[in-house]
Amino acid sequence: MRFLERERATLAKLLPELDPALREAPLMELERPGSPGIRHFRDSGGPGLLVPESHQGRGATALDALRVQRAIGSRSPSLAVATTMHHFSMATLVGIGGLGDGLEWMLIEGVASSNRVIASGFAEGRSGAGILDPSMTATVTADGVRINGVKRPCSLAHSMDVLTASVMIPREDGQGDELAVALVPAESEGMSVSGFWSSAFLAGAESEQVTLTDVLVPPELLLRTGTPSGEQLDELQTAGLIWFQTLMTGSYLGAASALVERVLLNDRIPEHERVRLFVETEAAMATAEGVARRIDAGDLDESALAQALYVRYGVQDAIARVVPPAVELLGGLNFMTSDEVGHLAACANGLSLHPPSRSRMTAPFSAYLADRPLAIA
Repeated sequence: MRFLERERATLAKLLPELDPALREAPLMELERPGSPGIRHFRDSGGPGLLVPESHQGRGATALDALRVQRAIGSRSPSLAVATTMHHFSMATLVGIGGLGDGLEWMLIEGVASSNRVIASGFAEGRSGAGILDPSMTATVTADGVRINGVKRPCSLAHSMDVLTASVMIPREDGQGDELAVALVPAESEGMSVSGFWSSAFLAGAESEQVTLTDVLVPPELLLRTGTPSGEQLDELQTAGLIWFQTLMTGSYLGAASALVERVLLNDRIPEHERVRLFVETEAAMATAEGVARRIDAGDLDESALAQALYVRYGVQDAIARVVPPAVELLGGLNFMTSDEVGHLAACANGLSLHPPSRSRMTAPFSAYLADRPLAIA
C-alpha cells in the first residue's frame, strides 16, 4: 500500500533495523512504562540520525527526519514523542557546533558513535522564555559548574545517557555572562529521577521528573556559545524551535496515520470514506514537509518559525478532523476488544498540549501580521 510508503522507506534507509523491531512488538507493549522501544531506537543507531555522516552520524535531512518521525509514530507514538526530544537536543548541539571552535563536534561525534540517548532539559517554549533560556541555576567553582534545578516532564528520563541543560555562566574574557549548554551524564552524583507522568497515554516516553541537586559539570562538558543571550543566540533559539515544532508535528501525525492505515486496510469500509481520510492526512503531511524543506535550505528566520507554528496548528485541526471518523469507521467491536484504537486516538490529540499553545499565540500572531516581531508567548 502506498500510504506511509515514503516515510517507511526513509526509515528503512537510515535506520534499517528499527521498523522491523517495532513491527514485531505489540503496540501496547511499546506504549507501556518500561517499553523496549527506546532500546530498539538506540540499538538501530537512532541517536545519530541528525548528526552529519562526516561526524559518524546518519546524516538525515530535516525532510528525512520528519518522515522518520511519522513512520515511528505510526508504530509507537510514545517512541516518536520521546525521540523527538532527543533530536531537538541534537539539532541544538549541532547548531552550537557551528558557532564553536571544533571541540563541540568531538562531543557530538561521541553521542553518535556510542549511540547515547540525550534527554532535553531545555525550556522548549516555556511561557515567556526562549528555548535555551535557563530553567536551572549554575554556580561556577574551581572544578566546573554546579547546577541546581528541576525539569518536568522530561522524556527519556530512565533511558538517558546525558541530560542537556542551558545555564548562564561568566564569559572567559570576564566581559559579562554568556549562555552555555551543559551536558550532564546520567550517572552524575546529585541527579535523580522521580515519578511525574500518571497517564496511561504516551507512558512509554518515560516523561518523569529529573532533579539536579548541586550537580558538578566539568568544563569539558560545557558548550560555550561565546555570545550573550539576545544576540546571535536568537537565531539558534529560532532554529531550535522550528525543529521542535516540525518533528513533533510529524510524530503526532504518525499516531493519527496509524488509525487511518487501519481504515485503509479495511475493505468493508466504503471507498469514499477511506479516500477522504487519506487525502486529509496526506495534505497535512505536505504542509509539514514544506517547513522541513525550508530547514534544509537554511531558511531559519522569523517567517520560517511563524510557518512552523501555523502549520503545526493546522495539522492539529487536520488530526481533529481525521481521528473521530477513523474511530467511528473502525467500529465499536474494534474499540471494545482492544485498547489500540482508543489509545491511538488519545495520543494523536497530544500535539495540542505542547507549547506554545494556540491560545497563547493569538496576540503574538496578530502583532506579527501587523509587521511587528514574532514573540513566543
